[in-house]
Amino acid sequence: MTQIVQMKGMNKYFGKLHVLKDIDLSVEQGEVVVIIGASGSGKSTLIRCVNGLEEFESGHLEVDGQALAPKGGNQSTLATIRKEVGMVFQQFNLFPHLTVKKNIMLAPQKVKDTPKTVANANADRLLERVGIASQADKYPSHLSGGQQQRVAIARALAMEPRLMLFDEPTSALDPEMIGEVLDVMRELAKEGMTMMVVTHEMGFAREVADRVIYIHEGKIVEEGKPSDVFDNPQNERTQAFLSRVLAH
Repeated sequence: MTQIVQMKGMNKYFGKLHVLKDIDLSVEQGEVVVIIGASGSGKSTLIRCVNGLEEFESGHLEVDGQALAPKGGNQSTLATIRKEVGMVFQQFNLFPHLTVKKNIMLAPQKVKDTPKTVANANADRLLERVGIASQADKYPSHLSGGQQQRVAIARALAMEPRLMLFDEPTSALDPEMIGEVLDVMRELAKEGMTMMVVTHEMGFAREVADRVIYIHEGKIVEEGKPSDVFDNPQNERTQAFLSRVLAH
C-alpha cells in the first residue's frame, strides 16, 4: 500500500508548551484514521500540521511523497500538498457573498485553472453527491449548519484531493444536523477516500475507522482497530477517557 502521510519523531511547540511529542504515525492510501482524545490533547494540531496550517519544530513529515521541512518549509512544497489535501473545519468558512455553487467552483478555477464549464459541472455533481443539489443558488446564510458543512465538504472535494482532513466537523452543529454530515463522511469512506478525522463522535469512529488513534497530552498512547481500542483498551489513560465519554 502507498503511504499518503508519514510522521516520524514529529514535535510541535506553542512557545514553551510541548504540544506534540515524538509523533510516529503513517496513513495508507484508502485508510480511514480517526483521532480521539480529550480537548487540548493535540488532535487538531496534529492534522493541521499535515497541510501546513501549523509548522512543526523537529522530526519528519511527508505528505503524498512531499517532505515538509520543520519551521518554515518550502512554500512550493506546501502549495503542491494543498492541491492534494482537502480540509473541513469546525466552522464552515464559506464565503458569505458567494452562492453555494460559486463557493465550490472558486478554488478549482483559481488554483488548478479548471475551465468554468468544467468547474460548474463538477459543482453540480458534488452537490448531488452530498445531498443538497437544490441549494446551489442560495447563499450560505440561508442554509442550516448541517447544509453549510456539506457545502464545505463538497468544496474540499472539488479539488479532487488524495487525502481529506476533518477537524471536528460536527462540533459546531446542532444534534439533529450531525447525522447528515456523518452520512456524507460514511459514503466517502465507502468510496475509498483516504481520511484523517478528529472527532468526538465515538459511534462514527467505531463504525467507519480502519484505525483509531488515542492521543493524551501530545503523545499517541494507543492505536489499533476500533474493536480493540473501544472494547479492550490497553492503556489506563485510554480506559479512563473512554469510560468518561462512553458513559454519556
